[in-house]
Amino acid sequence: MIDRSEMKAFRAVAHAGAGMADPTDRVGAHPGSVLAHLDRPRAAERTRLAVIADPHVATRADGTSKLFEHTRTHLRGAVADIRDRGVDAVLSVGDLTKDGEPWNYDAVDDILDALDVPFYAVPGNHDVPKAGDDHDTMPVSAFADRYSPTGQLPFVVEVGDVPVVGVNSSGSEDVLYDSHDGRVTAADVAWLADTLPELADPILLTHFNLPAMSEQLREHRDHVEPEMAIPPVLRDPQPFVDVLADNDVPLMVTGHLHLPSTATQQGVREVMAPTTCSFPQAYLLVDVGPSGTTVRQIPCTDHAGLRTGFSERLTDTVTSRGLTAMAAVRCADFPLVDER
Repeated sequence: MIDRSEMKAFRAVAHAGAGMADPTDRVGAHPGSVLAHLDRPRAAERTRLAVIADPHVATRADGTSKLFEHTRTHLRGAVADIRDRGVDAVLSVGDLTKDGEPWNYDAVDDILDALDVPFYAVPGNHDVPKAGDDHDTMPVSAFADRYSPTGQLPFVVEVGDVPVVGVNSSGSEDVLYDSHDGRVTAADVAWLADTLPELADPILLTHFNLPAMSEQLREHRDHVEPEMAIPPVLRDPQPFVDVLADNDVPLMVTGHLHLPSTATQQGVREVMAPTTCSFPQAYLLVDVGPSGTTVRQIPCTDHAGLRTGFSERLTDTVTSRGLTAMAAVRCADFPLVDER
């Protein structure tokens, strides 16, 4: 029997897909669905960024709502689509791999080799060493050497006319080793306090979400899915929030929760990117120009793939069902914000 939350999700997903002219449309044919029109950030010259979140690439696993057996296909689909979009750089907010396995990083890099623009990433909680790992996960310093433009975390890099700031919120072998929660360390908050005043309209990348975004999950749980668990959260967030607010950061892009959404905290706008691995299997296209920023969601699989992702995620666990319903409702309500 389909309960009330599932029925809402089915209706929302039908609404979300209603704009597709043909359910057999190939990847690359989709014009993108506008997730947000933002007044800021702005740039003198148009700059286009692609943002990939939570691919969880797995070469030796299958099943679960993450569709591990399809993760490489979905990431390849995103990369192939991005190549035709005229982007200035590709950014990732983490969880590139299933659990930081060396062979999965190699698979990620093999797929990313097809890009002809820079790729920059911050780690997710599944990319950094954890106590339960049964393999050698590379340290955060090695992740930075591989995916940071400076070889360090945090980093700042100019992409076109847009300063991009990357911050590790996922821990290391010394921080949160026994937990999948997130934290921005005091040292990184101090680095932000020194760095942000010199930047005009930066975009900040990190994996974990601000409390206002996590609160959306609690609200959904309380009203729709009472047995839903709340995924790991950002610990001690206030110093991090304060430094972003004090420096008027206009946009923070995150991942982690595997659904598209947006929230504000102390005036800081957060946009959460959907996962490429499971429903709604998409990435974000971010256009920054003189009049503001437009964020579009682009599918990285076809209609059949979306349907499979929706079905598997809806029936895996109570928590994945809740997150699927949230994702479907948000897709049906695009744009989530319009500040024009």
